[in-house]
Amino acid sequence: MNDTSEKKERAVLAGLCAASMDEHERSDDVSMEELAALVETAGGETAAIVMQNLPSPNPRSFIGDGKVMEMKQLIRDNGCDLAVFDNELSPSQMRILGEELGVKVLDRSGLILDIFAQRAQTKEGQLQVELAQYKYLLPRLTGMWTHLVRQTASGGSSPIGTRGPGETQLETDRRHIRRKIQKLEEELAAVRKVRETQRRKREKNAMPVISLIGYTNAGKSTLLNCLTDSDIPANNRLFDTLDTTTRRLKIDETQEVLISDTVGFIRKLPTHLIEAFKATLEELKYADVLLHVIDISNPEWEEQVRVVDEIVRQLGAEKTPCIRVFNKCDRYFGILPHGENMLCISAETGEGTEDLVALLAKMLDKGKQKVSLVIPYSDAGLIDLLNREAVIEKQEYTETGITVEATVPRDVFGRVKKYIPGWEDPVEEWEK
Repeated sequence: MNDTSEKKERAVLAGLCAASMDEHERSDDVSMEELAALVETAGGETAAIVMQNLPSPNPRSFIGDGKVMEMKQLIRDNGCDLAVFDNELSPSQMRILGEELGVKVLDRSGLILDIFAQRAQTKEGQLQVELAQYKYLLPRLTGMWTHLVRQTASGGSSPIGTRGPGETQLETDRRHIRRKIQKLEEELAAVRKVRETQRRKREKNAMPVISLIGYTNAGKSTLLNCLTDSDIPANNRLFDTLDTTTRRLKIDETQEVLISDTVGFIRKLPTHLIEAFKATLEELKYADVLLHVIDISNPEWEEQVRVVDEIVRQLGAEKTPCIRVFNKCDRYFGILPHGENMLCISAETGEGTEDLVALLAKMLDKGKQKVSLVIPYSDAGLIDLLNREAVIEKQEYTETGITVEATVPRDVFGRVKKYIPGWEDPVEEWEK
């Protein structure tokens, strides 16, 4: 019987920890485990992992020549067709490694872009990924034309007759990609305009917006499902959510909010990707509250929090009110974090989510008050104001006027308080 299952690409992973690199850019056991999970998410499997410590990266091949030979042997022994590096490679390093290893070479950024390309479902998501891919591809084009200079004599310049067409084709491709980038940026600018219009409409309707943020696979989609009784796919894999999903959430008897799930963050997230997704992620700046979902069962949760906080800062949303939601507390053994605007929950079991909704209600409560009013028919126009700006719970027409029970915000309260039977403005001490 023939095996009809699709053959998975096998990969050798490589990481470098160099003293000259920024601390957060260095590879370690945790980042390599994460890289293996990314390969699995992309549909591949890891055959071997190679790590190296150096004072600084090799300018030519990034890792040392000995490690390159070790990788080549591992690729041959394990039948691999892919080499994935945990660190960002320069275009020339990627080209040289491809020639030396004889297989396709990807760095972490290229792998993440590939996963995003697989996962983006909406037109907007696809536009954003395509833009990031083109920006990533542009400086790497040269390596795709090495076949034109293999006739080079003794390492010198290309022989006469081989220079023109290759250079022309390369420049043609560069111009084509630059045109594509410009077109995609224009289309995303149009998306931003639509989002701005939607945002103004929400502000006009006084509909607060809550944004879920967090490291990839922290449980944001599971929490959204738990709070809103939705059935958004929530799988245990990296980058399961790329396209923003928004649902309504009733937080108390007087208020509904919009709650949005966003793409998960990850360390060493490609800069091009952050730039491309700004049309979506800039919504964080305009949210009323951020819910930062943290997987407390992950031993690296503190580093993950640092990564998310840094990306939020890059997006200019660091001043947006934020609740830190420590998820998967049912899997954590130890002293749970506590403090202002912090909560421990389990989105899977629902534990702690009622407290979360109560805290949201408190943060969004801008001085609302429940009032009983008797409005004379001569001032019946106030009913329109209450319909627009407040929540009317009961309304009756009587001989003396319109009796209304409503929950009103602070600014409306000032305009209707005189219709509260027996209402008198408080008298300050100095007025007595």
